[in-house]
Amino acid sequence: MIAIGTILVSTGSYVPEYRLTNSMLTNMVDTSEEWIIQRTGIRERRVAVDQTTTELAIVAAKRALEDTDLIPQELDLIVACTATPDSYTPSVACRVQTALQAQQAFAFDLSAACSGFVYATDVVDSYFRAGKARTALVICAETLSRIIDYTDRTTCCLFGDGAGAAVYQWSDRKDGILQTVMGADGSRADALLAKALPVEDPLHPDRAASSAERFLKMNGKEVFRFAARTVPEAIDHVLEGSGITLDQIDWIIPHQANLRIIDVICRRYGLRKEQVYVNLERYGNTSSASIPLCLDEMRRKGLLQTGQHIIFVGFGGGLTYGAVLMCI
Repeated sequence: MIAIGTILVSTGSYVPEYRLTNSMLTNMVDTSEEWIIQRTGIRERRVAVDQTTTELAIVAAKRALEDTDLIPQELDLIVACTATPDSYTPSVACRVQTALQAQQAFAFDLSAACSGFVYATDVVDSYFRAGKARTALVICAETLSRIIDYTDRTTCCLFGDGAGAAVYQWSDRKDGILQTVMGADGSRADALLAKALPVEDPLHPDRAASSAERFLKMNGKEVFRFAARTVPEAIDHVLEGSGITLDQIDWIIPHQANLRIIDVICRRYGLRKEQVYVNLERYGNTSSASIPLCLDEMRRKGLLQTGQHIIFVGFGGGLTYGAVLMCI
């Protein structure tokens, strides 16, 4: 048969064991459990105390492959997404390739912050359609705790660490990925900013960067406005482009940034909360890892069934956004 579509074969995930609860945060920053829950919906988040981004990625990748009939040597492509790589080079993807012994795969990292999984899925689909790969692994892994200022309650309450992965294949099934959209607005780039600066500048000692500059800075109101506009635009785009109507959608899986943003999506489309998957209260905002973490939980709970139509939609640093509509 002739292959005609990109299908989701399997998923995997991993989160560190250490739980940083709201109660614990109240001893670190001027806040309260009620304040955090009301404004974010988050009750706890995971922190990688002694683990690297790559280590989280490898576990999630192995778990995704364990639930397939594939061996690592059958992978053609590995794409890793992260805003917190362990090194500028080599990439997380190359480290994962070595750990899996997936010597036949070409590998690279993709930087799109919280939209990473959506971007990577679209990139994989494009490689498949160009005939340059047939089996791919996408891994999203973050150790955001390394760039969080735990005296800044506007960020430290939100972010957590974790990893999620997905295996895609080019298939003869007529379903799979039906429509995608990606977008960016660099004019709002500083609304979510984590500088790649050394603490000291050896060439200009008088201009040494302060240690505070390595922390993530966020204009929450600006990001909220961006998400409130672009998420509905992205959902509308994939619906219109596919010919699928909203009442045919079984699940919407949004990036897990803030419960208030998810509520905006529900109100905009008149969705029941049961149609929108949320695990934010247990993991916080894990950036690129949030959507694949949700997908893996849903698959292992039996919530994802063959023939269902799902939309996953991301938004975040860049500022970037995107959505994927697929029949699983």
